[in-house]
Amino acid sequence: MCGITGIFHFEKDREVEGQRLKRMTDLIDYRGPDGEGFYVKQNVGLGHRRLSIIDLSSGDQPMYSDDRSIVVVLNGEIYNYIELKEELVQLGHTFKTTSDTEVVIKAYEQWGVECQSKFNGMWAIALWDERKQQLFVSRDRIGEKPVHYAIWDNTLIFGSEIKSILAYGVPREPQFELLEVYAVFKSIPAPNTFFKHIKKLMPGHFILATVDGIKEKKYWDLPSIDEGNMNTNTKQIYEKFEELFTDSIRIRMRCDVPFGAFLSGGLDSASIVAIMSGQTQYPVQTFTIGYSESEFDESKLAELVAKKYNTEHHLGTVTQEDFEVNLNRIVHHYDEPFGDSSAIPTGQVSRFAAEKVKMVLTGDGGDEVLSGYSTYQGVKFAQKYQGMPKGVQQGLPKILNATAGVFKGGLRYKLNRYGNLLTSSSQDYNTRLLHKRAKPEIEVVKSLINPEIKTWGIEDYIQEFMAKSPYKDDFYKQMYLNFKFDLPNDYLVKVDRMSMAASLETRLPFLDHRLIEFMATVDKKVKMQGWERKSVLRKTIGKKLPKELLGASKKGFRVPVREWFKDPALQDKLNNLGTGTGLFNQSVLKHIVNENATGKSDNGNLIWSLSVLDGVLKK
Repeated sequence: MCGITGIFHFEKDREVEGQRLKRMTDLIDYRGPDGEGFYVKQNVGLGHRRLSIIDLSSGDQPMYSDDRSIVVVLNGEIYNYIELKEELVQLGHTFKTTSDTEVVIKAYEQWGVECQSKFNGMWAIALWDERKQQLFVSRDRIGEKPVHYAIWDNTLIFGSEIKSILAYGVPREPQFELLEVYAVFKSIPAPNTFFKHIKKLMPGHFILATVDGIKEKKYWDLPSIDEGNMNTNTKQIYEKFEELFTDSIRIRMRCDVPFGAFLSGGLDSASIVAIMSGQTQYPVQTFTIGYSESEFDESKLAELVAKKYNTEHHLGTVTQEDFEVNLNRIVHHYDEPFGDSSAIPTGQVSRFAAEKVKMVLTGDGGDEVLSGYSTYQGVKFAQKYQGMPKGVQQGLPKILNATAGVFKGGLRYKLNRYGNLLTSSSQDYNTRLLHKRAKPEIEVVKSLINPEIKTWGIEDYIQEFMAKSPYKDDFYKQMYLNFKFDLPNDYLVKVDRMSMAASLETRLPFLDHRLIEFMATVDKKVKMQGWERKSVLRKTIGKKLPKELLGASKKGFRVPVREWFKDPALQDKLNNLGTGTGLFNQSVLKHIVNENATGKSDNGNLIWSLSVLDGVLKK
């Protein structure tokens, strides 16, 4: 796990400035505090910051082929490097190190760019082929590791984080047309960034660059499925899932440093700890962050798992740190607006774990692979609700919303949520998606943004994005959304930036591509049996877990920003977000802040998103 940077001038005789490359790389030193390395030759420059996890003595980067015609920098881990190494030895290759980076070089020598399809891991790879005079930049299938790039100054500039590219001199020119999409989805969707001249390399894609320019190509995608003939053989599904899941954890436990696991108290992380405990003779180190607010706290459930599997358990508490401290940390590490407030506890648990270990396994990706979000229940409910008489569909939401107006606080939030659920359940998938994500209502969000700013309309964005889905059934459309939008644009970004900020490597067993490809073919009736979420996990690993976990409601890794933003001391600051930028209707902003402060609406996540946006603009 590391950080990479690079400069490739399209003019062959133009030399890379070593000091500029070093400046770009120094800015992400926290991604790799164990060492640095550079390759500069004529028009090519590669920079690397190392967090040593595998082969501590001989795994320094950049790493070279035996004849030094190939040089590579790698951010991430190739988990099946031992198996690939054995295959490559049989093919006649020899090795000098025990590093997965050397396996990347030999795999490229053997298979060329097709080597990326042989890798099981998470990675951002930059490889210079001196003979072909070609730069090969690859990003892993799901997008666990980031690659940002720009074509500027007749140069390809790339790096793990945006700040490195800005440090080269690429203009910091915002794309305000993305404001509406950001306000609804709380992140900037790939391949865009918030800055006009900087892009994100899409997951499952790679770049080939020569002096003639660049070509971006796709090497992996979600599998094609026959929705009318999905896998319903539960015995075979359970056996295959447990086999793949166990092996995914086994190869992700490969490292040469102390490691552990995040343990939230939910099914996903608990299942990982259960399997880990059976694969090591030493107690697994587990890390949990609790909340003082019981609505968000799962620490007691985590303790049950820790006790059952005799882990070395560490418990910390999410605290309401100074608003400015949290805000500045997010702005610095994300570089662009990022409104997922769960980045705050993710950062806290990462810093907490980094005091003891250098690598952890996490349960991220479980809800995507297992169709475990409540939204899948919502899709199923909508399909049934749409079969009811139209009069019932129209009348019930009105009754709930009218009743909600009588109350304040928690009960009002719930009644409003149920009313909105019923309203959206009678609508098509894209409209339901908009109602689900837009908080507050989309009309309020639109009125917040200065009408003189020509934004990309959220309805148009959703229509364009979902039109790419090859799936017809709404259940599988939801799977597409989770894998293609939520993971690469939000959840994986959150985990990467906050763990790397603490110089901690995170590994995600649920996102093994073998597991993703297999579970994508499983019928929705097997994934969700009745209204039960994560049926496949419950019927397999779940049998080994404390019963209390199986019956617990899903809390998620959230922060009570709704309550935090009721603090009177913050009201003036919140009411003045964006002042001087001309982006917002300030009266609408004050209304949003006041509605949250008085308990009439839960606008906490939008206010946090706007706070981060304001911080980025002032940076």
